[in-house]
Amino acid sequence: MNNNYLDERKQMVKYQIENRGIRNPKLLDAFLKVPRHEFVEDNYIGFAYSDHPLGIGHNQTISQPYIVAYMIDKLAVKPEDKILEIGTGSGYQTAILAELAKEVYTIEVIKHLQENAINVLESLNYSNIHFSIRDGYEGWEEFAPYDKIIISAAPKEVPEELVNQLAIDGKMIVPIGGHFLQYLYLIEKKKNQTLKHKLDAVRFVPMVKK
Repeated sequence: MNNNYLDERKQMVKYQIENRGIRNPKLLDAFLKVPRHEFVEDNYIGFAYSDHPLGIGHNQTISQPYIVAYMIDKLAVKPEDKILEIGTGSGYQTAILAELAKEVYTIEVIKHLQENAINVLESLNYSNIHFSIRDGYEGWEEFAPYDKIIISAAPKEVPEELVNQLAIDGKMIVPIGGHFLQYLYLIEKKKNQTLKHKLDAVRFVPMVKK
């Protein structure tokens, strides 16, 4: 493997993401650019571009690349968007979002994880990411409303406070369910109603309160 793993990223994008139907060129370019190996633990670097999640400590994971791509693709992120991310985790998804959107506000409940993510993201020179240690269920009201919200852990039902912080015509994607059975839902907030679309079955760590 070469030092920047570009060949591995090209293979990941082609076979894991593009071949599964994701065609958004800006999204694919973001996955080509962001060095996933920088966000995994040292003993997992050889598996950084593999087609499955990896542990990052504290019973948390860095998601399978395709799932990150699928969720972001469903949000249809625009360059002018302000995004709220619930669950900084490794910071990998945060970096992909930062490539696509104007501003990313990211929340984590585990301080050590976010500190590690900040170190990596700052080393990669991102300047449009804002960090906070707080309860994801409460969101980050100070900077609401958000055009898009992405939740990287599974609550048992849609957190209403996060819906409240979503802009009109905004979208939120969230895994809903218990430990063993979850589905992704795409939430669309309209002026007079909130639409809820059931997507694919997934497996995420549970969303916990701070």
